[in-house]
Amino acid sequence: MAKKEQRLMITLECTEARALGLTPSRYTTFKNRQNTPERLELKKYNPFLRRVTVHKEIK
Repeated sequence: MAKKEQRLMITLECTEARALGLTPSRYTTFKNRQNTPERLELKKYNPFLRRVTVHKEIK
């Protein structure tokens, strides 16, 4: 029987650009499913808005 992978590749998307209807910036990263089961939220640079914004994990 195969084990579930603990490290999972996720996509982070800008929330501010999405709310304004602009092009959202996206980043990919890995997270450990066992240590952080909830959705990840990080501050990253959005080149379209030219500032640091909150990026949330999307499906």
